[in-house]
Amino acid sequence: MSSQPASSPGDQVPLCVDLDGTLILSDMLWESLVRLLRRNPLWLFVVPFWWIRGRACLKQQIARRVEVDASTLPFHEPFLAWLRAEKKSGRRLILATASDRAMADPVARHVGLFDEVLASDGQTNLRAGAKRNALAKRFGERGFDYAGNSSVDLAVWEGTREAIVVNAGEGLHRRAARVTKVGKFFPAKASVVAALWNSLRPHQWVKNLIVFVPMLASHQIHFWPLLSGIGAFVSLCLCASGGYVLNDLLDVEADRHHPTKRRRPLASGNLPLPIGLLIAPVLLAMGAVVASQLTASLVALLALYLVATSLYSWQLKRVPLLDVFVLAGLYTLRLIAGHVVTGIEYSAWLLVFCMFIFLSLALLKRFGELLVLRGQNLTDAKGRGYTAADLELVAMIGLVSGYLAVLVLALYVNSPQVLELYQRPLLLLLICPLLLYWISRVWLIGHRGQMHNDPVVFALKDWPSHVIGTLTLVVLWLATGS
Repeated sequence: MSSQPASSPGDQVPLCVDLDGTLILSDMLWESLVRLLRRNPLWLFVVPFWWIRGRACLKQQIARRVEVDASTLPFHEPFLAWLRAEKKSGRRLILATASDRAMADPVARHVGLFDEVLASDGQTNLRAGAKRNALAKRFGERGFDYAGNSSVDLAVWEGTREAIVVNAGEGLHRRAARVTKVGKFFPAKASVVAALWNSLRPHQWVKNLIVFVPMLASHQIHFWPLLSGIGAFVSLCLCASGGYVLNDLLDVEADRHHPTKRRRPLASGNLPLPIGLLIAPVLLAMGAVVASQLTASLVALLALYLVATSLYSWQLKRVPLLDVFVLAGLYTLRLIAGHVVTGIEYSAWLLVFCMFIFLSLALLKRFGELLVLRGQNLTDAKGRGYTAADLELVAMIGLVSGYLAVLVLALYVNSPQVLELYQRPLLLLLICPLLLYWISRVWLIGHRGQMHNDPVVFALKDWPSHVIGTLTLVVLWLATGS
């Protein structure tokens, strides 16, 4: 039997491509909404009134007020490569999206593959049945193929010659096969659950162990203080994760310009922006509920933590030096939380020591970002107030802060307070060279460009840091005279 001749480009039906979740791994409505709220959170109170007038109106109103850099969007690269091959074969490509035209046109221009753009216009929301009717009117019933990614696209696939299922699971693939012939299938590779877990940054929870420091420093490790500390730790972890998600939402565009932060779940599109907008307030509310079971003072402290992190994410992270002081302050708030829930008397020595050591670590984090910036021959840090020329100054302030922390520790050893807690206080001086070595080492590694973007995460994986920590605990034990 003779084979069928290959179809010519003129025989190929047009391929209509969805934008949200298909061509890109994100959604232009949520991308624009996040940017609008980033500009001014008060827009949140106006958005519902636009929504009442219809989704098409909502999209248009937001699109009039923000711009999205199409070059930074998380495209579905395997699908985009296939589209390029289809275009090269002579096929006509149409971008058919429910996003507003003001959002769709820049994406189409950036990709450079589409012959036509069909989009929402403020009156008609080009979605589901409305999209099918528009495409059938334009190309005829069964006169086009359509690439989509969600159950909403089933209504469109019912009128297509062939469905291309993109960024979806086997379930949608089977449902699409019931309504039309399925051609190419690009399965979703990223797990939303795994992306959500990563967005919480559980490895950062180790920072909240600072709440136990007042107990350790005052030698009051008893049942009730320990139980209260565990409650404070849980509430801080919930609030911190909520703050991280909020920060990633507000910083999604800046993160996409960063060589490593662009892989974060929200920036990469592996975690949908609506989930981030939902999970952030839920986590913060859960943290407040746990804190309310301990003491009202902890709730107030968490409120202060939330205000500080929100201001930091919204604006303060763009103010040079003030940003690192805020970060150091957030560390210190964790220490204060330990005092609040246990009732242990504050130690001025401990507070000052923490202020200097945390400031040094915050500056080390900024130093690493500026080192990458200089290595890329760039001048300004996207979303930051620093320039590559600030590198040496940041390093100098960071090293001085770290060494001042050691000086505070040395002065503490000679204070009257230390005699109440330690039988051999002079042994505590052995911690000074250990801390000096560790601070000098992490800054040396940072100067070489080998530091993780978070020094705390680096310390968790660094075996010399483990050794220094163990030796420090041994010295503390020996100094108590136990």
